[in-house]
Amino acid sequence: MSSPPRIVSLLPAATEIASALGLVDSLVGVSHECDYPPEVCALPRVTHCDIHGGALPSGRIDRWVSETLARTGTLYTMDEPLLRSLRPDLILTQRLCDVCAVGYDSVSAFAATLPGPPRVVNLEPLTLEEVFGDVRRVAAAAGVPERAEAVVASLRRRVEAVRARAAGSSRRPRCLLLEWVDPPFASGHWNPELVEIAGGEEVLGWSGEPARRVGWDEVIRAEPEVVVLACCGFDLPRTLQEVPLLREALPAMRTRQVYAVDGSDYFSRPGPRVVDSLEILAEILHPELFRGAFPRRAVARIEMAAA
Repeated sequence: MSSPPRIVSLLPAATEIASALGLVDSLVGVSHECDYPPEVCALPRVTHCDIHGGALPSGRIDRWVSETLARTGTLYTMDEPLLRSLRPDLILTQRLCDVCAVGYDSVSAFAATLPGPPRVVNLEPLTLEEVFGDVRRVAAAAGVPERAEAVVASLRRRVEAVRARAAGSSRRPRCLLLEWVDPPFASGHWNPELVEIAGGEEVLGWSGEPARRVGWDEVIRAEPEVVVLACCGFDLPRTLQEVPLLREALPAMRTRQVYAVDGSDYFSRPGPRVVDSLEILAEILHPELFRGAFPRRAVARIEMAAA
């Protein structure tokens, strides 16, 4: 039997997929953002971002991202000497979003200079089904394809359980899931699909399409009944720092159903915990059906002024 591959993961979702497949011991290096499961935190960090972990306001982060991408084409650097020393057989990366990880072309070009060279696997899901496909893709690349089916089947059962219970309600709340606050970005990719499965109607986000910038006037015209703040890369405490911006932009919003969630752990990561994201939404949108049905997760209700 061949030995397990030495795996380097350049994005948190890939690290979580590897873990779900029982490949934590095969990981030899991870990105600066990989933090789950906890045991990966002790692994060498092979990427760096100048503002990771900083406390800049979201508006300044948005400007820094735009200016840096325009100037350099990337937000991240790879520790190339460290990567060489780790001797990976398999590198997990993505081509989905330049804001999320090291660019795929840069990774591929560097990998070609390494002994082997290592296989580079691109994860680029736009939908929930494609997230499940990435689980199979990583399993196949790591030589354990049989493990993927059990993982996917378990995740799918949870999805269908939410879908079936949510279908029992005649109410479909109009929901706006914001992936950024300053400027506001409506959700995209798999997140509008999660809203639909959880029994809601996403009023501005487009399934299978990138998150898109919207205006606060669009938000008001869309008349959401529920607003969920799932800021990309922000945990719950950091997301709550954005609430004054929301109050300033929407001082008399008719809904008082406004929630902040951990976008970093859940909604921004197209890995196994995308199903946790669905369960969070289900409990927010239909508490009468789902309250207490799932493990407690990081969600905060925000009181807004009524119109």
